[in-house]
Amino acid sequence: MNSKDEIQEDKNVNEKKQYVSGETGQNNKIKNIIAVMSGKGGVGKSFVTSLLATALVQEEFRVGILDADITGPSIPSFFGLHGPVYSEEKKLKPLQNRLGIKIISMNLLLPSTDQAIIWRGPMISKAISQLWEDVLWGELDYLLIDLPPGTSDAALTIMKSLPVDGIIMVTTPQSLSSMIVRKAVHMAQHVGVPIAGIIENMSYFICPDTGKRHYIFGTSHANEVAKAAEAPLLAVLPIDPSIAALCDQGKIEDFKSIEIKKAVDQILAQKVVAKSGKSKDGNS
Repeated sequence: MNSKDEIQEDKNVNEKKQYVSGETGQNNKIKNIIAVMSGKGGVGKSFVTSLLATALVQEEFRVGILDADITGPSIPSFFGLHGPVYSEEKKLKPLQNRLGIKIISMNLLLPSTDQAIIWRGPMISKAISQLWEDVLWGELDYLLIDLPPGTSDAALTIMKSLPVDGIIMVTTPQSLSSMIVRKAVHMAQHVGVPIAGIIENMSYFICPDTGKRHYIFGTSHANEVAKAAEAPLLAVLPIDPSIAALCDQGKIEDFKSIEIKKAVDQILAQKVVAKSGKSKDGNS
């Protein structure tokens, strides 16, 4: 198959996208699904996902997080959650943090959090599909999916198989990071999933002694990325030492971010989600 045929095949698959419901579909009523993506690892994608979920639940929305970063899961640690995960009629019940955010992650299913998952792409894609199909999410206003970095099989599985309403791209100021996230932008555009906005993490550091901003990773490229994505710049987040301490303590929901609050306000104002007015329960 040549590259032209592959592109056409991708388009056909996208046009015929089927919502994956699994046996739990009739019990799950999920109004809005937003994926959080980055072109590369180490940009704080899981951190941004956690902050967005916290901000949404503080707005009194019912929120869940599907940690699809199978080989590098960090969401449970951020919220101080540990397994085991219990089941009901052979279906998984997500854990909940102090604020009531429902969370499922492969790390919660392992006998040890230190155990490595050494799987090839197809196995990872299958695991992600099962985390969607075989979890009793119940009724949610928002399900955030923390994607693995890059544009591999795992990201394609989610974009093509799950009813994702929009994508939030996370980047950092370095030129390399911005270049790679633009690849992810082009991938999202190719498969036809709208980009809800861009968030630049680790943009600057405010010196506690002088109050001066220091651009440790160089000049921001956030506006360029947003322009390429034809999407709004939702937030520019600083480096804050208190964040690392809260993440290590499993108390990320205690971090207050004005920037994330503004980003959530923009997302809600866009009305990216619930375009059809129907829940993502497997029935279109």
